[in-house]
Amino acid sequence: MFSFQNKTFKSKFHYNFQKTPFHLLEPSPWPFFISLSLLCVTIGSVGFFHSIIFYKPLLFTGFIGLFMILFFWFRDIIREASFKKFHTKQVQLGLRMGMALFIVSEIMFFFGFFWAFFHASLSPAIEIGAIWPPKYITPIQPWGIPFLNTIILLSSGIAVTWAHHGITEEKKTETLNALYITYFLAVFFTLLQVYEYIESDFSISDSVYGSTFYMATGFHGFHVLIGTLFLYVGTIRLAFNQFTSKSHFGFEAAAWYWHFVDVVWLFLFITIYWWGGN
Repeated sequence: MFSFQNKTFKSKFHYNFQKTPFHLLEPSPWPFFISLSLLCVTIGSVGFFHSIIFYKPLLFTGFIGLFMILFFWFRDIIREASFKKFHTKQVQLGLRMGMALFIVSEIMFFFGFFWAFFHASLSPAIEIGAIWPPKYITPIQPWGIPFLNTIILLSSGIAVTWAHHGITEEKKTETLNALYITYFLAVFFTLLQVYEYIESDFSISDSVYGSTFYMATGFHGFHVLIGTLFLYVGTIRLAFNQFTSKSHFGFEAAAWYWHFVDVVWLFLFITIYWWGGN
């Protein structure tokens, strides 16, 4: 009688706690710590822009904490996907929708910078001479480094697409070669952007032109850095055979993000460099 009741209890237990296609997340400290790091970055940035030396260590600490927490958060998600097998088809669908919505939010983020730029350029204020570009501002010529960076970034987008096709066709060596080309182009783009900033005749404090130019292009450069790290994580996972031709959303999300970076740069080149600099 005891054994019969015990079996009945076990059957009910397994029935009530059977596996579902959804992943119920365990408690994690990373959302709290990443919000704390972002708060340090925000406060430190405000102090840095006002030339308050005390805030520089806070800004540096915030960035270090941000990248460390992203590393640990990435690690936990990779473990859930590759080793614990929590990322079912239903979960992957949710991740795809989440990534798509994240990119939409990033589009809205850059939309604010474009709005500010067109608001200032289409109706220049009397304080900047009622002309655009403002007086005493020598804009960067679009057909020099900016045009070269456009070619570089579009070429990197082609390389990422090549790598994606390599994964779907299970050509590991071809995929790795395409990713190496992407890294080289991404680093080259970043170095040219830094050189452009160094050689520029105006700064972020030079009227609304300098503010909108450096905020828009600077945040785009930051997104290039994040996208490069995103692809690097995908490359490591590919080297450890964690991707298959049918299950590789970790890389696919990075490819989506990289194409978003390409499209934003095209709008930056056409509006801020070409149209806004003439």
